[in-house]
Amino acid sequence: MSKPRPLTSGPVIPHQAKWHGRLAARLIWFLASALAATLRWRWRDETNLFENGGKEPVIFCLWHNRLALSLILFRRYVQSRQPQRKLAALVSASRDGGMLARVLELFDVEPVRGSSSRRGSQALRELVSAGGRGRDLAITPDGPRGPCYVVQEGIVSLAQLTGMAIVPASFHLSWKWRLKSWDRFQVPLPFA
Repeated sequence: MSKPRPLTSGPVIPHQAKWHGRLAARLIWFLASALAATLRWRWRDETNLFENGGKEPVIFCLWHNRLALSLILFRRYVQSRQPQRKLAALVSASRDGGMLARVLELFDVEPVRGSSSRRGSQALRELVSAGGRGRDLAITPDGPRGPCYVVQEGIVSLAQLTGMAIVPASFHLSWKWRLKSWDRFQVPLPFA
């Protein structure tokens, strides 16, 4: 008689941040907020989407290597003009994603756990639901593994399912560290 085979399918439960992950999330939240206070900001909105009172929820897409300031960007530019706007963002279901999900919660953003490789269809349904509740959505079109600056199909599927407009967002940092990761992740330096 052979051994029973282990289950290889079924629901994937996202990892939750442990105590040290929650502590790291608080530290990241504090450092990002403090760092943002030192930055010089110049806004350029070619569409005037938020200046003209656009109230419909949208899908923000931002390259994976520019995530470091994305929540600050949303808070300073979008929510400062329209405080009622709320955001739901796609975050990996991995252990690192558990910590990042906690950072999102500290910024009052609803984390939706999943990626193209883990929990993708469930995450897509949760994003559609969040969009239906009037939340803006955020996704990295080249994440979670790249290649860098190559748009994957998930964002197009999300736009088709929700009927929401895709709004590309980005920023340029004059001073930054570039990590040796697949996307050369950009870490802003103070006073950039």
